[in-house]
Amino acid sequence: MELAGRKALLTGATGGLGRAIAAALAERGAALILSGRSGEALEAMVAELPGSGHRSVPSDLAQPGAAEQLAAAAGPVDVLVANAGLPGTGRLPELTADEVTGALRVNLEAPMLLARAVEAGMLERGSGHMVFISSLSGKSATPLSSVYNATKFGLRGFALGLRADLNPLGVGVSIVSPGTIREAGMYADSGAPPITGLGTGSPQQVAAAVLKAIEQNKVEVTVAPVQQRLLAHFALTSPGIAVKIASGGAGQKAAAEVAAGQKDKR
Repeated sequence: MELAGRKALLTGATGGLGRAIAAALAERGAALILSGRSGEALEAMVAELPGSGHRSVPSDLAQPGAAEQLAAAAGPVDVLVANAGLPGTGRLPELTADEVTGALRVNLEAPMLLARAVEAGMLERGSGHMVFISSLSGKSATPLSSVYNATKFGLRGFALGLRADLNPLGVGVSIVSPGTIREAGMYADSGAPPITGLGTGSPQQVAAAVLKAIEQNKVEVTVAPVQQRLLAHFALTSPGIAVKIASGGAGQKAAAEVAAGQKDKR
């Protein structure tokens, strides 16, 4: 799909990844519908983005019915980029029931409901593309991330299944799976240092991956150094060993620092 002149709905627009994705889409000539919790921040983004036709629709996707309301306010779209997410990190008993529900709703239920809402219009027009921002945490389990892992494993499975349904009908579905991202994501949000030796990616690389996914109809684009990719692939094929390695001293220390830093963001 060529993005010039297309209408794209982007959730989680005001976060570090969202801002990079919005800029990349706008530079390609797409008209953006930006969604996030802060109306003021969204309006500032609309004014700053290149191009025209951009607008904002504030929405808190953790609230019941918010995804359906957002889809109705956005109207027909050519592209959906489901980027909004909540951490869901920490030991399970430390999370309140509302925090578990919120992570499930924002990370998994909302993308599914948004996809459901936009699918009919895309099929009627015979074109469209949906991109789901997952994570290497959707391939490899890590300590203190059981809820987050569940949402990202689920999102990846949903997207692959949806692609099997829609790709033969002219509608693309892609997954973008970032690893550790500097300046955005869980390490940046929590203030915890990334694990030494595994490298990092950038928000701009994630944005470039979104463009590649849409323009080349890719099934999945991973944004991570090669060592992280290899570890994630190993985790898919040998989960028992991978979990044992991830639960070692370095993994536990990094996970604890991330969970502590994200406690007020759950």
